[in-house]
Amino acid sequence: MSGQLTLRHISKSFAHRRVLQDVSLTVRPGEKVGVVGENGSGKSTLLRLVAGVEVPDDGEVTVVANGIGHLGQVLDLPDGATVGDAVDAALADLRSLERRLVAAAEEQRLGEYGDLLTAFELRGGYAADARVEAARSALGIGGIGRDRRLGTLSGGQRARLALAGVLSAEPELLLLDEPTNHLDEDALRWLENRLLAHRGTVVVATHDRLLLERVATAIVEVDGDRRTIARYGNGYAGYLAERKAARQRWEQAYARWTGEIGHWTEWRGTTAHRVAPGRPIPDHNKCKYNGDGRRVQASVRTRVRSASERLERLRADPVPRPPEPLRLTAPLDAAVREGVVLELAGVEVGQRLPPTGLTVEAGQRLLVTGPNGAGKSTLLAVLAGVLEPDRGTVARHGAVGYLPQETVVTRPRQPVLAAFGGSAERLAALGLFREADFATPVGALSVGQQRRLALARLLRTESDVLLLDEPTNHLSLALVEELEAALADYPGAVVVASHDRMLRQRWNGYELGMGS
Repeated sequence: MSGQLTLRHISKSFAHRRVLQDVSLTVRPGEKVGVVGENGSGKSTLLRLVAGVEVPDDGEVTVVANGIGHLGQVLDLPDGATVGDAVDAALADLRSLERRLVAAAEEQRLGEYGDLLTAFELRGGYAADARVEAARSALGIGGIGRDRRLGTLSGGQRARLALAGVLSAEPELLLLDEPTNHLDEDALRWLENRLLAHRGTVVVATHDRLLLERVATAIVEVDGDRRTIARYGNGYAGYLAERKAARQRWEQAYARWTGEIGHWTEWRGTTAHRVAPGRPIPDHNKCKYNGDGRRVQASVRTRVRSASERLERLRADPVPRPPEPLRLTAPLDAAVREGVVLELAGVEVGQRLPPTGLTVEAGQRLLVTGPNGAGKSTLLAVLAGVLEPDRGTVARHGAVGYLPQETVVTRPRQPVLAAFGGSAERLAALGLFREADFATPVGALSVGQQRRLALARLLRTESDVLLLDEPTNHLSLALVEELEAALADYPGAVVVASHDRMLRQRWNGYELGMGS
């Protein structure tokens, strides 16, 4: 089957920063492709290149489709425009197709009329406005009138309006950038069903693992460090399986390489010299004995030189050491310590956190849920001691590890290694940064890289209790899966605030709901 969209040797840079380097990709008609990668890796750029919003510096983009719908992360219309204007903009392609259809009918261009009618009906053109209203209702914005100014809408309402429009246009190729943002559980289920039912091709950049698990038939991972992309078949499960298999192959290759280094090093120092060990002079023939000795020494030199050359070749093409599995550490007695590690009594923070009492015991798992603005981040900041409450008391027993929702860069010129606060060997072992990036100023890191640095600092320390505010934000999904595995093995107490549906579905512990 031919490709519906094809990227050939694409490269793209912004402000002296290369985002994609010589990448190629083919997506076939009807595929539903999930694009994954940490924030700042280039996922949005990839979609904008396919949509024609951006032009590659090098390479070629080819798209063959009856309509392209591109949902960016923001609704690109002025505040003075209306909801109706946004709908018309989303359906502009269909409106144009309809006008051409009418003109062809009036001018009796029957062949062109037939082609246009087929294209219009394939996209359900006659029912487009009805689909918009149904989508708006499903996304919780059906009560907003078409005369309402966009400037009066919240960011979430604008995002849902844009999503309703692009889906209702029924383009053959859908390009969606983080469409799950601002959606509640009902809207998310509606979106999943809508994408499953889409008769064309879908390319969706998302961090929502449940959506990928339920919808995606293939995964494309964007690596921001290497500026490359890799494609994995068989949906999200296939992506995880192939990542695991690749890790096993890496470990095996490293074991073979280190084994050969050890073998040839030992052989050069010992076995190579075990040629014609000392023996008595036969028949008092010193000449022959000395000649044999010279031949033995020549053989030894040859063997040593051969082993040295073998070692040089091995060291010239080394296999890097695989990173260690992520491990969250606690003091030695944390696993057996009993009692309370955190306690709040009558804590209140202005309008951000109503009077709250909470007790967290050693080893307890607590998931904090609730809508945005319910006070989840405020609660964790108070527990961590980075925010003083207006009223109430906070008691902490033991070391606290805290991962805030957003990373604040206070020393942008500080190199990554210095900001990590540990040894180069320890940072390299985590596998979160390449050694070539250790000297990079923190201010030059992408959002995802800054999040990795914050995670690295957390992994460096020992904590009796971990406070994690949206820990899966901005990270690659492979790293998110590793972090969840590390949390499962961590013996201390854990308090997590998260909107991540997969994390919440897998959660094995208590839950604290906040807000309405």
